[in-house]
Formats: sequence, C-alpha cells, structure tokens
Amino acid sequence: VHKSGKKDGLFKENLLLRGCTIRNTEEVAGIVIYAGHETKALLNNNGPRYKRSKLERQMNADVLWCVLILLIMCLFSAIGHGLWVWQYAEKKKPFFDVPGPDGKYLSPVLASVYLFLTVIIVFQVMIPISLYVSIEIVKICQVYFIHQDKDLYDEETDSQLQCRALNITEDLGQVQFIFSDKTGTLTENKMVFRRCTVSGIEYSHDDNAKRLAMYQEPDSEEDEAAPKGGTLSQRDSICSHQSIKVIHRSQSTKTHRRTGSRAEAKRASILSKHTAFSSPMEKDITPDPSLLEKVNECAKHLEVMRSHEQPLSHLSPELCDIFDFFIALTICNTVVVTAPNQPRQKVRDRFELKSPVKTIEDFIRRFTPSRLTSGSNSSSSSSLATSKSMHRFGLSVLSSTSTDSTLLKLEEKLTYSAQMNNNGYSTQQGRTAVGSGPGEGELRYEAESPDEAALVYAARAYNCSLVGRLSDQVSVELPHLGTLSFEVLHTLGFDSVRKRMSVVVRHPLTDEINVYTKGADSVIMDLLLPCSSDDPRGKHQKKIQSKTQNYLNLYAVDGLRTLCIAKRVLSKEEYACWLKSHLEAESSIENREELLFQSALRIEKNLHLLGATGIEDRLQDGVPETIANLRKAGLQIWVLTGDKQETAVNIAYACKLLDHDEEIITLNAESPETCAVLLEQCLQCVESKFSNTTIDEAAGNMIVGFTPLYPPSSPVLSSLGLVIDGRTLAYALEPTLEDKFLALAKRCRSVLCCRSTPLQKSMVVKLVRDKLKAMTLAIGDGANDVSMIQVADVGVGISGQEGMQAVMASDFAIPRFRHLEKLLLVHGHWCYSRLANMVLYFFYKNAVSV
Repeated sequence: VHKSGKKDGLFKENLLLRGCTIRNTEEVAGIVIYAGHETKALLNNNGPRYKRSKLERQMNADVLWCVLILLIMCLFSAIGHGLWVWQYAEKKKPFFDVPGPDGKYLSPVLASVYLFLTVIIVFQVMIPISLYVSIEIVKICQVYFIHQDKDLYDEETDSQLQCRALNITEDLGQVQFIFSDKTGTLTENKMVFRRCTVSGIEYSHDDNAKRLAMYQEPDSEEDEAAPKGGTLSQRDSICSHQSIKVIHRSQSTKTHRRTGSRAEAKRASILSKHTAFSSPMEKDITPDPSLLEKVNECAKHLEVMRSHEQPLSHLSPELCDIFDFFIALTICNTVVVTAPNQPRQKVRDRFELKSPVKTIEDFIRRFTPSRLTSGSNSSSSSSLATSKSMHRFGLSVLSSTSTDSTLLKLEEKLTYSAQMNNNGYSTQQGRTAVGSGPGEGELRYEAESPDEAALVYAARAYNCSLVGRLSDQVSVELPHLGTLSFEVLHTLGFDSVRKRMSVVVRHPLTDEINVYTKGADSVIMDLLLPCSSDDPRGKHQKKIQSKTQNYLNLYAVDGLRTLCIAKRVLSKEEYACWLKSHLEAESSIENREELLFQSALRIEKNLHLLGATGIEDRLQDGVPETIANLRKAGLQIWVLTGDKQETAVNIAYACKLLDHDEEIITLNAESPETCAVLLEQCLQCVESKFSNTTIDEAAGNMIVGFTPLYPPSSPVLSSLGLVIDGRTLAYALEPTLEDKFLALAKRCRSVLCCRSTPLQKSMVVKLVRDKLKAMTLAIGDGANDVSMIQVADVGVGISGQEGMQAVMASDFAIPRFRHLEKLLLVHGHWCYSRLANMVLYFFYKNAVSV
C-alpha cells in the first residue's frame, strides 16, 4: 500500500519459498510471512505416502476371519465345557476336576469363562501375528532386488528406478488399467522444428527433414561398430506409421563421441545437465531456402526504410507477416539467455545505499532499471509512466527465479541500453561491442518447455536471435538491423484453460503496442478478426486462414505438434482502457485469478493470423514393443494427452497403441445432447457384435467414424479403439453420461483422450478406479500429470525434462517408459507371487498347528 492509498497486488511469483536460489539479484526487500514448520517445504514433507496394497487389504480381511473363527472355536469349547460340568452337578465329580482351596468346585458358568480364556491362549496360534513382520522383511528384500536390476538403469541419464512407496510392490503385478501421458512419457520430449506456414504459404524444410532422417546419436562407441537395433531403416519399419517416421535415438550429449574424445564427451555431458533442451538435433536447424531468402529480403527492405525514415506500412503484407512471425517466435516466450562458457557474476550496482530505505517509493527509485542505466536515452525505457513503472516493478521486486527474471549480466544490459538510439535499435558498432562478449553461437537458451526452445532455435536459424532478456525488455538481433530492444509491458502466461500465451510489447520501430499470441489452433482460430467477404483484403485473409488450417491438418497427420502464431495491434486508447481494468484485476484481493483470466480474454481477441508451426516429438526407444507386450499381457492402456486429435492418433499408430486391424470409434460432439446420442449409438453398435451399420451423424457438428476394415465375420474384429476429444470428454464425464462412457470404454482395447486437461485426466482415472473397482496405474513426467498420478492406485513418474514434480508425487520413478514392461511383467509378477504364496503358507501352517 503506497502513501497515496494505491494498492499493489502480490502474486505467487512474489513469494520466495524456503530453498529458493535468487540469481542476478543484489538485494531484496521483503517480509517473513511463514517460518519454521509453517514453510511450504516442511508442510509438504510428510514423509512417504502410506498405501496399502490389494494383497495386504485382503490379508487383513482374512486375519479378521481368523479372529472370528478363533472366537467361535473358543466359545464352542467354553459352552461344551460348561455343559459337561453341569452334568456332574448332582453326581460325583470326575477325578481330574480339581476343587478350589476351600474344597468347592467351580460353577458351570465360571468354569466356561475360565476355559474360554484358556483356549484363547491355546488357539491363538491361528492368528498369524508373525506374518506381518515376515511380509515387511520380504518387501524390503524385493525392493533391494528391484533396485539392483541393471535393466532398469538408464546410462544416458545416469538414473535408475526408485521405489518411493515400499508397501505396494505386489500391486505392480495386479495392474489392469494403465493411464499414460504422451509428451515426455511415450516421446522423447525433445522438440525439433520441422515445418511452418507463414501468410498461407507452406515451407516444408526438406533439407531439415533429410538432416533429421540421417541423424543418429550412438549410445556408445561400441554401438557405432555394431548397432543393437539393426539398421536405421529396419528400426523405421518397426516403429513407424504410414504417415509418421519414428527414428530412435539417444540423448544429445552422446553426439560428442563421434568427433571428440571420451573426455570431451564427458565434459559436454556435464555441461548439458545444466542446460535444458540443448541437443544438437534441436539446435542445428537447416532453414528453408525460399523462406530464408524472404527473411533476408525483408531485412534489406527494413534497413532501407529505416535509413529513409519510412513507416513499416510500405512493406508488403507477406514480408510484414514474415517479420512479425519470427519476432513472435523469438519474444513470445519466457526463454532466458545465458553464456555457457562464463560463470554467472554478481550484479554490480551503479549506486551505493548510503541511507536506509524507508518507503517503497524510495526502494523503487533506487532499484528501478531506468536508474541503473546511466546515459541511456532510449525511448523504450522512458515511455512508461512513473506510476505504471512503479506498479510493474512492485509486482516483480520479490520475484524469485520466475519467468520474467533475467539471467543476463547487468553489464550487458547497460551496454545494450547505452548503444540504443532514439529508434530503439543498435548501430553496427553496437553489434560489434556486443559480439565481443559471448557470441551468438555461444548463447544458451533456458526454457520452461521444449516447445519454446524449439521455436527460439528455429528463429535463430533465420538470423532472428534472442540475445537478451530483462524483466521489462527483450533484445532481438536481426540481419542488417542490429539489435532491436522490445519493451515488455505484460506477459500473459500459458494455462490449460486458455491454451495460449501472449506478450504485450512496444515495438521499437513503430512505437506501436503489439500483442503477440501463440497457442493451440483450436483456440487461436476462434479468436481471429472476422473477415468480410465483400472486402478483397478480407477475402484474402480468409483464404490465408483456410490454407493455414489445411496445413495444420497435414501437420497433425504427420504426427507433428502444431501451434498458431497471431498478432494484434492496439491503439493507445484501447491499451489504456485495458490497462486500467488489468491493474484493477492485479490489485484485487478476491477472485484475482478469475479477474486476470477475464482480462486476458479481453485483449486476446480480434487477432491477425501470422502462421503456424509443426514440431516433431519422437518416440522413445522401445515404446512400441513395450505397449505391444503390455497388451499381450492383458493390460488395457489409455493415453491421456493434451495434443490435438490428429497428432495424437498418428502417434498412437506409431507406438502400436492403435492397430490397423482395429475398428476406431471417434467421438467429437459440440453439446451434451449430441454426446449422449453418440454414446447410445456406439453402445448399440458394439453390443450388436460389430454390425456393418454405420452410425448416423447426429445433430450438430460431430464426427463419428466406425469403419470396419474387415467383414464382421472376420475373427480379427475382436478389438476396438476409442478416440475422444477434450470437449466431448468433458460432456462424457458428467454424472448423467459417465456410466455410458465407461460402458463403451471398457469394451475397447485402447482409449485415446485428446485435448484433455490435467483435471480431466484425474477424473478419468478416478472414474475407472471407483466404478470398475480395477487396479489402476498412471504414468507421466510433468506437473500436469501429478493429479492423475496421485489419484491412481499405483503412480509412476518419469524423470524427464519437465522437472521432478511427477517423480515427487509418484510411488515409483523410472528413467524410461520401456522400463515399465519389466517392472510390471517381471518384478510385479514375482512380488505378488512370492507374497501370495507366503501368506497362504502362513495360514496353512497355523491351521495345522491348531
């Protein structure tokens, strides 16, 4: 709260959690709000989750039955003894009935009570108390043997299987349903830029495709002489679909073994551990010649226009879209730049704190970047109003290693700012000065996701390089133009509901406020500016949108991950109006998330489509074989992914989740009523034993594909595959339709859920677990899989490139998906068999002893 009464909202980015490391920050002003046992680290440190396996629960029930049988036996013996003593009430007592000290005999009732307690001691061996201790010892031994299995060790990542829950090893042998993520779980999560379309023109990047086809990273020097998996073409024939080629490979650091020594490879491997998404296959992109020529032509035109002080409107629409397309690829992200060969240095302040900081205005005045940049007359650094600059800095002053934090040395930023002229770009001398530091080829990009890194590397291949990022500034180096500095006004991060992210920047050449947005085509296409059929320009734009959508469908058929890139130019009045409501949303105490969401929706509309990208994510080694063996063992596999339907289907064919001899049911509905009709019709067709009757198309926009590849009498029609998109899945998970959906899904051999959110993933797992009473296993590698992993009976995490959230929430952690086969079919079977036989042995042993 400022002296003027203005309130600044605080976000989760302003919270420094215990254990965080702050980089490139000299001082931080803050207040302690949680300490000791109230910190998040200690609140989350509840120890390993305790789970009871299915065998243990059954054993506990059997023990209770043993207790009941023991009580019945003791009660029967006590009653019999009482009746027997009562028969001698008027007769001479038997000689073995010893009287008490007073010479009197016990009454029949008291004798029954004493005998009841006596036979409890005699028959108590029937309760297997030692069984629990024995089981714990056996489980510890089983976990030890699992850890010692060399087949579950991954040499590339130097990681092995981790048993984080010691009580459910036997459940691994009882799994019936497997729920798997796709990206990073079935695939490498190494995104490679393959193709793109700009302004309705497709650039196939054939040379880059040939490079990827010839690319091979040997696992070791011995593999170069005798590859294990046969030739590259043989592996392609095994693990490929007719429209997608899957080439197995290993980690990027192994590439150094081709040309360098073993020591160099080790040094490069160590370096890559500190760099996310740094494979040469991802970075070394071969540009498309025609697109590269247009980029160079655009740069030359911009240089001429800059020298003659002409506006950008003189540039042709196609070249303007190409320029904005690569600018969006470069700056519409949270990628930070570091120099890998130089250690991070401490920030050197250009001022000294000679007096204590008393107010927040004093703190902001001393720490704001404009004060640090002495001698800079850049318009981009002085265009913001003082209040807005104070507000934005107040929101990020306590930010830890967040998306807006900088990893560049402050000296580089000062160098850039000092070399900026009034138009916002640097001179050629400025380029030389910057080049004296780490070169362009030496810059290292650190991204939150591999998709962002792939797009930045793709832009760099066309000489549009991201060279620096500060909290309020992004520096981009362009051919013939030098370094342009874009002032970042706002960053609207990605979320699973909006399925897009945006940045609001001030363009250094035009001084316009631009909104660059990238996201899924299913949402971006709906946010485009409506085109009028009467206007020639509108017709042309509508034609571009139609062509782009067709290319997106082709990319999806090839198994590529697709993204749409769009732009919007805001007038000063529009931005001022939006900024006012956005600041109110940021400073709101109640419903802040909803208000920020609505604020993002207000600015992410009436977009202009720039183009689309296709990124390839290859399958991991052994995924098709693993899925095939798991299905042979009788396990039902469901894949829950956020990718679009066409991409997910082609990846499913490539990994053998779907077979060509299967009948595929595709459910796409636009309303709950349509979804109900589809489910009812599909159930009728399935129950009629695969009749040739084609499901009629219901009202609304929907697609129902039920095309048998063989006659109904053919014996191969013993399996079904179900493909459902996220919108239809949301309808199917409603209480009124979930039973029908589950009845259809359990009849299918494989289920593929596309465009599903993390919440939908957990709801699907919970539905199967609770309704079918089946043993479920969920496997994933990212934070969006945590809810699914926690809901499942057995959670498996993969330590991939998206962090350790999935591993920390899992019961078992494996390096690769292929390790799941031996974990379930070998160790799971052995663990269950050993423990089950031991439990039976104890019960029989105790029964014989009685």
